[in-house]
Amino acid sequence: MPGRTGRVLQIGFTYMGTVVGAGFATGQEILQFFTRYGQWAVLTIAFSTFFFIWLGAKMMLLAGEIGAKSYEDLNKALFGPKIGQLVSYFMLVVLLGVNAVMLAGAGTIFYENWNISYQTGLVVTLIACFLMLRRGMNAILTVNSIVVPFMLLFTVILLYNTFNSPGADRWITMTTDDSLLRIWSAPLLYTAFNLAMAQAVLVPLGAQIEDRQAIRWGSLFGGIGIGFMLLAGHIALSSHMPGVQQFEIPMGGVARQLGYAIQFIYIFLIFSEIFTTLIADIYGLALQLQQRVSIPRNLLLLIILVICYLLSQIGFGPLVSTLYPLFGLFSLGWLVLMMLKKTGKRRGS
Repeated sequence: MPGRTGRVLQIGFTYMGTVVGAGFATGQEILQFFTRYGQWAVLTIAFSTFFFIWLGAKMMLLAGEIGAKSYEDLNKALFGPKIGQLVSYFMLVVLLGVNAVMLAGAGTIFYENWNISYQTGLVVTLIACFLMLRRGMNAILTVNSIVVPFMLLFTVILLYNTFNSPGADRWITMTTDDSLLRIWSAPLLYTAFNLAMAQAVLVPLGAQIEDRQAIRWGSLFGGIGIGFMLLAGHIALSSHMPGVQQFEIPMGGVARQLGYAIQFIYIFLIFSEIFTTLIADIYGLALQLQQRVSIPRNLLLLIILVICYLLSQIGFGPLVSTLYPLFGLFSLGWLVLMMLKKTGKRRGS
C-alpha cells in the first residue's frame, strides 16, 4: 500500500499541476469560464470536476492499453490513423500557443508583482524550463509533488480570508444576463480544452504506470483537487467583482489583501504552477516531435522554447481571451470521442 499510495499522490499532484496553469492559477480562466456567470458557477464547477475525475482516469488507462509513446498515439486510437495524425498536428500548434500563454503569464507576474521587466521574466523562465526538462518525467513528478501541496494550502488560506471579508457571499448572490446555453457550454469548453491539453503529460504518465487502481484513485484525487481550487478561486474572485477584472493576474489582485509576505508567497506559487504546466506541456510536445524528426532532444527543446518566446510577445491577456475559447471549441470533438471510447485491459496483461 505505501507504494500505491505514493503513486496515487504523484498522479494526483501531477494532474493538478498540469491543469492549474497560467489561466487557472492567475484567475483568468476562472473569470472567463465560471465567475462571470455568477451563482451558476458552483454547479458548472461541479460539472467540470466530474469530467476531470472520469475522463482523466480514462485517458491514462487508454494510454496504458495501447502502449502510447505520446499523445499522437492516443489521438490515432480515438480518431483513426489518418485523422488522428491531422489532429496531432493541430494539437502541436495548440500546445505551442498554450505554452506561449504559460510563458506570457510568467513574464506578467514578474512585471506586475516583482517590478522586474516582462522580458527578463520570460528569459528566466525559459532557462529554468530547459534545465528542468533535461531530467525528463521524473523531474515533472517531483516538481508537482512539491508545488501542488503548497498551492492547496494557500488556497485554503485564501478561502478562509475571503469568508472573513466584505462581499464573502457574492458567489451566492451574483447574477448574470447570459443565456443557459452559454452558461452550460462554458464548463464543457473549459474541461474539453484542459483535458485535451493535459494529454501531453497524462498519456506518457499513464503508459508508464502499470497499476490501474493507482491511476483511478490518482485521477479521483487530482480531479477533486482541481474542483476545490476552482471553487475556492471563484469564491475569492467573486468577493472582489467587478474591480478584480482590471488585473491581468486577478488572483494577484486578490492576494494583495492578505499582506505583503503572504502576497509574495502566493504570487510565487502562482508562478510555480504556471511553471509546472509549462514544463509538462513542452515535455509532451517534445515526445510527439521526437517521433517525427531526428533532432537531438536538447536542441529540440531549445527550438520549442524559442518559438514559445516569440509567441509570448503578443501578451498574456489577449492570448487567453482569444486562443482558449477557440481551442476549447475544437476540443469538444475530442471530449465526445473520449466519452465514447471503451477501456479494456492494459496491453500485454
